[in-house]
Amino acid sequence: MAAFKVAVVRGERSISTVLKALKLLGGVQEISGRPVLIKVNFIAVKTWDTGTTTDPLVVEALIKTFQQTDEQVYVVESDATITNAAKAAKVTGVLNLCEKYGVPFLNLRKLKEKVTLPVDSPEVLPQIKVPKLVAESHIVNAAKLKTHSETGVTLGLKNMFGLLPDKLKFKYHLKGIEKVVVDVNTVLKPALTVIDGFVGLKDGGPVKGKPVKMDLIIASKNVTAADATAARIMGFEPERIYHIRRAAEKGLGSLTAIEVVGEPLAELAQDFQRL
Repeated sequence: MAAFKVAVVRGERSISTVLKALKLLGGVQEISGRPVLIKVNFIAVKTWDTGTTTDPLVVEALIKTFQQTDEQVYVVESDATITNAAKAAKVTGVLNLCEKYGVPFLNLRKLKEKVTLPVDSPEVLPQIKVPKLVAESHIVNAAKLKTHSETGVTLGLKNMFGLLPDKLKFKYHLKGIEKVVVDVNTVLKPALTVIDGFVGLKDGGPVKGKPVKMDLIIASKNVTAADATAARIMGFEPERIYHIRRAAEKGLGSLTAIEVVGEPLAELAQDFQRL
């Protein structure tokens, strides 16, 4: 198996830090020919400095990158049980950003045309239903570096769960949220994952916890490799996090065949407490 490249960049909170990570990956020229959906993490109506939601600077860097390739770009999120995606987009500043660049913000729950996709060798879901636009687009996964009280971490794989357009997502938690995350990623594979670690979240999550300034961007074209790398930086063993391990076991990436470019991981290690 060829190694999956993961860019790890430490730098000031800026667009240039994100662009440096993309450059280390060799650029994103191959992500073309279909619409680009930038999937943010808006689990709560909170600003980026809380460590809870995707930093608008990360979103802006991705918009600028993909507008250069003349692709149709959207920023997307779905309502959560306790959160209205449109309200979160406004509070975070991303809605204003979308208006500035002429990019639609889409609440996936509001899209009427949906498709049903089968899940190969499912954990718990034999099929998933998503907006047709999701199935027909490149997904750019703008995830967060934070802990999660149920799954251990919320990174790239977990952020893909938000592509499910249901508001009442608690029903998936009853099935085993970590297993549902694996099923979603079996069907929907992001073309690019950028984990926003400018400010992370520890000691809880995904909503409540302590913000931690990391000045960090982690990016990869393989979401499992990105998550394994980010988990190690956070002080976790990815082999012990169910959804990351199972994603690797199902051939969705690797925990070991990883080429890290940029910062040495040993210089970044933190201790994000798992509750």
